[in-house]
Amino acid sequence: MVQSLKPIQNYIMKQKLVLNNKSKQIFLLISFLFLVNFRAFNFQTKKILIFSKTAGYRHSSIQDGIDAIRDLCKKNGFNIYHTEEAGFITPKNLKQFDTVIFLNTTGDIFNDQQQIYFQRYIQKGGGWVGIHSATDTEYKWPWYGQLAGAYFNGHPKIQNADLIVIDKTHPCTQGIQNNWARKDEWYNFKFINPDINILINIDESSYEGGTNGKNHPISWCHNYDGGRAFYTAMGHTKESYKEKFFLQHILAGIKWTMGL
Repeated sequence: MVQSLKPIQNYIMKQKLVLNNKSKQIFLLISFLFLVNFRAFNFQTKKILIFSKTAGYRHSSIQDGIDAIRDLCKKNGFNIYHTEEAGFITPKNLKQFDTVIFLNTTGDIFNDQQQIYFQRYIQKGGGWVGIHSATDTEYKWPWYGQLAGAYFNGHPKIQNADLIVIDKTHPCTQGIQNNWARKDEWYNFKFINPDINILINIDESSYEGGTNGKNHPISWCHNYDGGRAFYTAMGHTKESYKEKFFLQHILAGIKWTMGL
């Protein structure tokens, strides 16, 4: 009787081994799939740097801009970091970010080495978003002037004006009405890069103090030296960062510079 049970016992032991092996295989498969999905999720999460150092005029709306952009990024699943420390601009730090936003920067914000680091970041495919006084920045750095697309050349008083959408098919102008009336501080420009793609012009007949004539760009974008750049002259006032269409325009610019 005892001998007759041994085959059964052996069979049961073999089945346990088979089940254990299958369980291990299933566990390893689940672990592998989890790891792959986790890495894919991390890969897809875009990281954005807001840089708002000022070495000249400081806009009182900077914090409003930081808060608004942080909220935009959170809602769209982007990670965001803010600094005003130029020492943060190193190859190791910059490579973490898909795009860098210059939010109302002014004056000379980088030393020579930091300029080289940032230039290499763009050349490796990095993105750049310039808001308002980002064109009132780094006048002695010609490469930056070409990246930004122009340099600031004065402005009249804050007032209402009409904006005209030029590139109606670009992602950065979607949802914006052709004649967009809004109030802001309207920049005039010098040394405009002829290669920029103008997204929105301002109608100089609708306000006082414009000096660029019929072709007076307010928002533009272009591919430059390996990267993508988007700029808007809007964003001086605190109220700008509560405007639906302005924030929509900024978000679209951020996405475009990241290739989304």
